[in-house]
Amino acid sequence: MRTVRFEDATGYARTGEWTDDGIVASGKTYDPEEVDVLPPSEPTKIVCQAGGYMDHREESGFDDKPERPELFLKTPNCVVAHGDAIELPPGRDSVEFEAEFGIVIDEQCRAVSEDEAMEYVAGFTCVNDISNRDDQQDERNWVRGKAFDASLPMGPVVATPDEIPDDAALELRLNGETKQETTTEHMIFSVPELVADVSELITLEPGDVIATGTPYGPDELSAGDVVEVEFEGVGVLENRVVER
Repeated sequence: MRTVRFEDATGYARTGEWTDDGIVASGKTYDPEEVDVLPPSEPTKIVCQAGGYMDHREESGFDDKPERPELFLKTPNCVVAHGDAIELPPGRDSVEFEAEFGIVIDEQCRAVSEDEAMEYVAGFTCVNDISNRDDQQDERNWVRGKAFDASLPMGPVVATPDEIPDDAALELRLNGETKQETTTEHMIFSVPELVADVSELITLEPGDVIATGTPYGPDELSAGDVVEVEFEGVGVLENRVVER
């Protein structure tokens, strides 16, 4: 099942299933083009993995495989939905896309094992970890570099685990041109490993998201760009880039 949150023409927030025929909710079918899609969950926090694929670690100057996931946080102000604008922070020249998929938590958990981790996963969604390199790299400030407003498009749906192939493909297209592509086979840490590691010290709440990291190829965004993240089984997250 692919679950979507949306606002109908009356402004009422609903939850439905995104099917080939449209969005089905309460016995009615809605045209996805005629509703406002909302973020797929309302996270209290987004725990992000840095360097989830070796090819991206290597292009960033790190040749070693980490012993455990390297993590940072994004906050709820970062989250925007499918179809919303990515706002470039003013005065920054190097703002980059990062295609990822997100693990959406189903129920509160802490200190879960790898064997039981999937019991707490509602499903998966597309994520674009927009990164302000001017502050992240030049000033070594990850709050300004990662947690600014509208820096985490997510969506358009939460797809249950049975919808996702074992070696699901992840792709990012910028103005129709493929810029990043990989499969989950190339992840350094598996989904159960990530859930277990994050939950060791952090209580995860329903709707929280673990962003799993990006592969080789992050690059700069400009106003007017259209960026799409596609994760196999989920669908396509599309956003336009604007000046703030």
